[in-house]
Amino acid sequence: MKTFPMFLQMAGRRVVIMGGGEQAAQKARLILKTEAVVEIWAPVLDAELCALAASGRVAAQTGPITPTVFSGTALAFIATGCPGADMALHALAKEGGATVNVVDQPQLCDAITPSIVDRDPVVVAIGTEGTAPVLARQIKTKMEELLEPRLGDLAALAGRMRDKASARLGPRGRRDLWRWVFNDSPRRMFISGAEREAAKLIKSAIATGEFGSSKGGSVSLVGAGPGAKDLITLRGVQRMQEADVIYYDRLLDPEILELARRDAERIYVGKAPGFHSWPQEKITQTLVAAAKRGQRVVRLKCGDPGVFGRSTEETDALKESGIDFEIVPGVTAACAAAASIGEGLTDRGNIDTLVLTTGHRHDGYMVPDPIKEIRPGTCVALYMAVGAAPQIIQHLETRHPGVPFDVKIVAKAQRKGQIVLSCPLSELAKVLSANKIAGEAMLFIRWSRETQQAHIVGSSSSKLGYRLL
Repeated sequence: MKTFPMFLQMAGRRVVIMGGGEQAAQKARLILKTEAVVEIWAPVLDAELCALAASGRVAAQTGPITPTVFSGTALAFIATGCPGADMALHALAKEGGATVNVVDQPQLCDAITPSIVDRDPVVVAIGTEGTAPVLARQIKTKMEELLEPRLGDLAALAGRMRDKASARLGPRGRRDLWRWVFNDSPRRMFISGAEREAAKLIKSAIATGEFGSSKGGSVSLVGAGPGAKDLITLRGVQRMQEADVIYYDRLLDPEILELARRDAERIYVGKAPGFHSWPQEKITQTLVAAAKRGQRVVRLKCGDPGVFGRSTEETDALKESGIDFEIVPGVTAACAAAASIGEGLTDRGNIDTLVLTTGHRHDGYMVPDPIKEIRPGTCVALYMAVGAAPQIIQHLETRHPGVPFDVKIVAKAQRKGQIVLSCPLSELAKVLSANKIAGEAMLFIRWSRETQQAHIVGSSSSKLGYRLL
């Protein structure tokens, strides 16, 4: 980031606006949303600024402009509409020690005015560092649609009740309370216009400590997708923002952890083939123990927890211990890898059977059964099968000699350093070795009906002495 987003305290602080026309009026409209003391400096004011001055909302000032005018200001807006005058005033403002915004001259700006979504006291500021104001306005429009008009009133009500909640509830209880307020009945009641009823409900919840959420711990097995930050689901992000502790795997984009609540504990339990820093049994026991302590736990797994994610071992232990849990699905590696090369996993008329399997079992690498039984019209997506590549090649070439299988390799799908390769089946092991591809890869072996038909025709033609062109 070239700029750092920050909210400034404005109550009672002085803001000066240089200029008396439309540009100055635009800045006045913006800053008057705050509790700042606003001064307009210009020899002549337009009708809108005159009206604001007459009502006492701004103070109109004239006279010589010196660096002293800018001293002690929270912000200075320079908006005369004249580039030369703006540059001269900018020099005076900087000499006076002001933080300056010069309209339409980002190179002279210490502060850049963002697009703002106002649900006071909830404020969303959107900036593009001056590069794409149209994009900022588009994002603002989306946010305006997303945040209901009365959301600020609900936030203000919660603010007035914070001290009472702090006096009656512990840290975990407070988090659960506000999670319930902003995700459950109180927010729905506010949206429907039942503000008084919502306020009574929140006050009762603070007094009794009962607000429709379990006081015990819970575990969410969250699929992070193939590792890229923007491929985790919205529900997955929500669970991370609610978590007290997050146990996460290797191969994740580190930026995914930035989506978590700032004070959530993060514990790495990564496992690489043959190098398990945390045995599965230890991970499972730790999840159970954390939930029994009343913590809200996220087990963050690559891909989808239910696809070669060993989630069954964890969910069985959670069931046995009587702990509430949920599985939040994610984008599995096969889907991510196929999407990254612009291909579908199925193809009407050619590929009507999709098999997800692995070449790495608990007892080592081997040819998976779906490869042994492969038929025309099948795509086999192989997880953790790089080590089994020589065996797979030998089996297919022996069992189906001459079939031109479509073989693709996708390593680090949807992440930096993604590698996409295509090769004949006979070259698979050599290509993997040459490109130093180890465990982080999906292998796709397709036997389409179209390929099978061409193979049959080609074989027949060869026997007749013909060569197809």
